[in-house]
Amino acid sequence: MAQHIMLSSSNFASEVLEAKQPVLVDFFATWCGPCRILGPVVEEIATERADTLKVCKVDIDDAPVIAQQYRIMSVPTLLLFKEGKVVQQLVGAQPKPMILAAIDKALA
Repeated sequence: MAQHIMLSSSNFASEVLEAKQPVLVDFFATWCGPCRILGPVVEEIATERADTLKVCKVDIDDAPVIAQQYRIMSVPTLLLFKEGKVVQQLVGAQPKPMILAAIDKALA
């Protein structure tokens, strides 16, 4: 299983905005049922795409400033960053093939 990085205000810029590779950020909450469903899917993607994609997680209750900055209104939300900019956003628990297709399209 791939290791994901928990993000906070102190490491968000270095891990996401300054990353050399695309970064998928999973905004979630521990109390969120759909987040628990999506979690294993995000882990699978992290493992399968470890050579080309960094996967990070933001607990919106632990890092509300980041969630507010990116206008996260609903969880789960996936944001795909490339060169420090959001290039794709998926809201809600999406099926894995849809997430992979969105990633591939955004990075093509």
